[in-house]
Amino acid sequence: MSETKKILVTGGAGFIGTNFILRSLAVKNWRIHNLDSLTYAGNPENFKDLSDDHRMRYEFVHGDIRDEALLDHLFNEEEFDGVVHFAAESHVDRSILGPTAFLETNVIGTFRLLEAALRYWRARGKPEDFRFLHISTDEVYGSLGAEGHFTEKTPYDPSSPYSASKASSDHFVKAYHRTYGLPTIVTNCSNNYGPYQFPEKLIPLVIMNILEEKTIPVYGDGRNVRDWLYVVDHCDALIKVFEQGRMGQTYNIGGGAEKENIQIVELLCDILDRRLGRSGETCSRSLITYVADRPGHDRRYSIDARRIEEELGWLPKYSFEEALEQTVDWFLTHQAWVDSVRSGEYRKWIETNYDRRTQ
Repeated sequence: MSETKKILVTGGAGFIGTNFILRSLAVKNWRIHNLDSLTYAGNPENFKDLSDDHRMRYEFVHGDIRDEALLDHLFNEEEFDGVVHFAAESHVDRSILGPTAFLETNVIGTFRLLEAALRYWRARGKPEDFRFLHISTDEVYGSLGAEGHFTEKTPYDPSSPYSASKASSDHFVKAYHRTYGLPTIVTNCSNNYGPYQFPEKLIPLVIMNILEEKTIPVYGDGRNVRDWLYVVDHCDALIKVFEQGRMGQTYNIGGGAEKENIQIVELLCDILDRRLGRSGETCSRSLITYVADRPGHDRRYSIDARRIEEELGWLPKYSFEEALEQTVDWFLTHQAWVDSVRSGEYRKWIETNYDRRTQ
């Protein structure tokens, strides 16, 4: 593929989408259109410090992936070379409390996007270098015991409304390749962490609670295991998959860093205690409190990422400890961003700049 591409990124104002756009602008000569509906976790201010060169190759579009007319207009007007689809509701706890939004965005939204991409692809004579990259999660595979790993052939067994909605969207993406020939690829990643992560997820939530000396809630016995993937490594993997991946294929992307939740919490306590000079009775581990487990809480995830390593030569560059320290330092040095997100002040900026009545 030529490096000069025009890419539609959906959900690019969220955590992984933001990092993907910033990374792509830095290492590729792509022009990127970021389509985002700006739900609670989307923040276009993430891009306010772009360089002049990057700003010339970036455009934000406020809109919903369920809007067929908008999608058709964008595809026909911009003539995209590909789609990188992040847009999704992604928080398990929220899906338990309100699953409807997950059905509407993750399933129906993905369907609408596939339909628009298919219409465009057919109208352009089915270009061979067009591709549709769908970013998904390892949670679609369900729960593992003490042994074994998720491979690309592991049967789907979702446990939460969130993972069920992502499983459904994965199946739609694969079906559109098998039925219509649309050039699609699916990636299933492990738990991401890094800059710009909304502070409802484990790592930023723990960081914030430690800074404010608030209780750190830990579900159940804290022994649930996740494989952790630094978001910059993930973005590099996605660029490789987009450029070099085989159409119709699935690629698992993992960090090779299995940790129990309680280990993550304790590591963050120790890192921040060193940064803040806390020790003895004031050490942050004293804030840890065990709470009732979450319904359907999967016990263990573990990714087998040999396919992407063997086919595309991707391996994570960052060790878990190094990347976790960098993540802590990012949150410490971007307190204004954190305060804006946690207080909801950024929503006022969004409402001022993006009038929902015109959408």
